[in-house]
Amino acid sequence: MKKVIKYSSNFYVLATLSFLVWMIFIDSNNLPTHWRLTKQIWELEEQKEFYKQKKVQIQQERKELFGNPELLEKIAREKYLMKKPTEDLYVVVEK
Repeated sequence: MKKVIKYSSNFYVLATLSFLVWMIFIDSNNLPTHWRLTKQIWELEEQKEFYKQKKVQIQQERKELFGNPELLEKIAREKYLMKKPTEDLYVVVEK
């Protein structure tokens, strides 16, 4: 017990402990902030992989779309409501 009291009254021990408390909990670059940012980096890397896969999928669909005129016409009619000059177009909106 006397050793603990002896070391706790030492200036260097108190300075080191206060420095550690400051760096771990109080500072703007504290440990919980680092954990949160690391978790966010992992999530962003997962999203990056997802979007890379999505990009490859979209490039394949685009290549397929521009290689097939019938599919291109179907997409143009359904998605962009395009029509031939002699046709009438009716859009039904459901409530």
